[in-house]
Parts: sequence; structure tokens; C-alpha cells
Amino acid sequence: MDLFSYQSPNQVQAWSPLAFRMRPRDLDEIEGQPHLVGPNAPLRQVIEKDQLHSMILYGPPGTGKTTLASIIAQKTKSHFEYLKAVTTTTGDIRHLAEEARQRLRFYQQRTVLFLDEIHRFNKAQQDTLLPPVEEGIFILIGATTENPLYEINSALLSRVRIYVLEPLEPEAVENILRRALTDRERGLGRYAVDISEEAVKTLVAAAKGDARAALNLLETAFLAKQKEGEPLFLTVRDITEVQGKIVINYDKKADRYYDTVSAFIKSIRGSDPDAAIFWLAVMLEGGEDPRFIARRLVIHAAEDIGLADPHALLVATAAAQSVDLVGLPEARIPLAEATLYLALAPKSNSSKVAIDEAIKAVRELPVIKVPLHLADASHPRAKYLGRGVGYKYPHDFGGYVEQEYLPPELKDRRFYHPSANGSEKSHNPEPQADTD
Repeated sequence: MDLFSYQSPNQVQAWSPLAFRMRPRDLDEIEGQPHLVGPNAPLRQVIEKDQLHSMILYGPPGTGKTTLASIIAQKTKSHFEYLKAVTTTTGDIRHLAEEARQRLRFYQQRTVLFLDEIHRFNKAQQDTLLPPVEEGIFILIGATTENPLYEINSALLSRVRIYVLEPLEPEAVENILRRALTDRERGLGRYAVDISEEAVKTLVAAAKGDARAALNLLETAFLAKQKEGEPLFLTVRDITEVQGKIVINYDKKADRYYDTVSAFIKSIRGSDPDAAIFWLAVMLEGGEDPRFIARRLVIHAAEDIGLADPHALLVATAAAQSVDLVGLPEARIPLAEATLYLALAPKSNSSKVAIDEAIKAVRELPVIKVPLHLADASHPRAKYLGRGVGYKYPHDFGGYVEQEYLPPELKDRRFYHPSANGSEKSHNPEPQADTD
């Protein structure tokens, strides 16, 4: 039995998990997605009027994607099919498409296909969906936790509409928990369960916007403390004893992984030490390899700080060496030190700009010749070939003398543009405007 074949509420009360029993039965029970299913919201209108179109439901776990599909299954007059991408083949899709074609031809009934975890379909499997979706043989509803812009091919994307489900706000998760505690039919209402306000906040914080995670943790705490026929009071301690390590959505193949890394880098670049240290904590708690973090810090020190604070690269490199020397959990401290140093340091990307412009010039020049006065003149007869002739040894001129060091084609070309920040402003020959 699955969610879509389930009919009688009495069939699941004895053994189904609390999170399953408490799934919303209609759109009004859905928490946290008012932009989609609130009054007059677009997706609500589509569902209530049974004017379905092919769509992708995209959002993190526990936000209501499967719940929406189950409500659609109840409300639509179309034939409803449910498939999991991990167990579905291209042959299954072709067979379903043929059945849907016959159903439409003989009974004028459309078919709705709900494909869970559609991101697990490879390109060939996704291509199999194209003809029946394009022809209107069936309406595709795909659910995914991964960014469809990256996981779904462009041909299929052009034929669907993407609906984004957001992580649930704390208030929404709390509403779901309190409903589960008071609902006598599907929840824990008949067990006279009471709970402290602090315990509710602990549950909400642990859930991280995932209603399923919140209900699972509540049920685990309830079962651990339940005694037949006795009232029950849940405290923070009861929750933390069964909580274990908080699981953060940080799958390295997932969209949120790259978003987190991006937020970390941009917070350092934006000189926000509090945000930078927070995203560092997210990565560490998510199980990120500390050596990856260290490498990012070294890159950032050179790319975004550079000569504005030359010590930044030394600090980042030292942190990277510390990671290999001590490992976690102690390595979190030098990583935090380097993160804060880099966030607080003055910023300059002149090194990156300089090397990128120079590489561009190298690629564009048809011929690259070293000027003869700069050529190697170590051989006794080098001067007969003009090598080194005319070269001015800077130390003979007090340490500096003007002469051309670039090829003639690049005469007077500038690649290095020093910023006015930190130590680098001493390299900037251009006077800065007085801001006082």
C-alpha cells in the first residue's frame, strides 16, 4: 500500500508512522506554501478547477511535494498513476503512454503521471517522456529535491512549469506539531500528551524546515517515554535524548551544497565575519571535508584579498597545514581563525585580474618574442646575436631604471591595476580623492 492507493483512514492508524498519518488531506491543511496553495494562489486554482498542466514540484524534503500529489490524485477526474524514478524504466514509460493513449481515445479520460524523484531519470529516460507530454497523452507531475534547471533536460523543461516549495518557516512547523499533538484521529491527541514550550522550540529548530523530520522526532520521543494509560509530558531533555546529530541537507551532489559553498565564499568576500563563520559551521556540520574548506580559503586569500593584505595567504596556508596536522574536531578552530581573518581583511582582486588579462594577451598575440635586451646573455658570444645588448642593470641605477620589459606589441600595456585598499594602496600611483 502507498499514499496513492490508501483510501480508508482506519487502515493506517495502528501501524503507520505519525508523519504519514498527519499528511494534509486537503489544501487548507497544507502549511507554509501560501504562494502556491493559499487563497487564489495559482497552483490552488489549477488543482481545484482540475485544469492540470505538466509541472515540476521542486523543494527540499518535508515541504509537501508528495502531499500535493496525493491531493491532486483525490481531486482530479483524470486517471492517476504514481511511479518512483529509481524503479522505473523507459519500457515502463512507453507502456504507460500507450495505456494513456488508449484511455484518452476510448474513454476521453486524461492520465496524470506523478513521477517521484524525477531528477534520478537519465537523459534517455527523460527523452522518453517528451512525446507523450508534448502530445498531451498524459500530464506529468515530477517531484524533485534537486534544482531542475540542472537535473532536467531543456527539452522537457520547456514543456513544464516549475513550482518551488520553500522550507517551512518555524511557525508552520510548530502548527504541524501542535496539530499532531491534539488530533485524536490521526495524531497523539488520545494519549494526553503535553509538551513544554522549550521542547517545541527544540523540535522546530531540529527540523530545519522539514515537517517530516519534526513529526518523526516527536513520535520517537513519545514512544521512548510512553507508558500505557499514563499522561505524558515531554521536555527538552526528552527531545535531545532521542535527537542525535542534526542532519543538515548538504548532499554534495545537490543544489544546496553549491549554494552553501557560494554563500561562504561571498560572505568572506563581502567582509561579513558573522555570516562567514555561520556558513563555515553549516559546512562542518554537514560533513564537509575540512581540506576542501582549507583549499577554498587559500584560493580566496589570493583571489579576493591579494596584495591588499599579503599576510592573508600565509594565514590561509597555515590553516590548511593545520587541518592535515590535527584533523577534526580541533581543525575547526584554525579554519575559523582563517575565515575570520579573511573576512576582516581589506579586499583586492588585482592579482586575479592581472593574470587573467595577461593570459588573454598571450592567447591573442600571433607571435611572442622576448625583446633582445631581455634575452639570456650568459653565453660569451651572446652579444654577437644582439642578446642582452642595451639591457640596463637596475642596481647600477640605484635599484630602478626605466626600460621596456614587454614585447613591442604590448608596449605600455598595463595588466596590474592596484586597488586603494590596505597595503596595496602604496602600490597605486594614482592619487585618491579625499573622502574626509
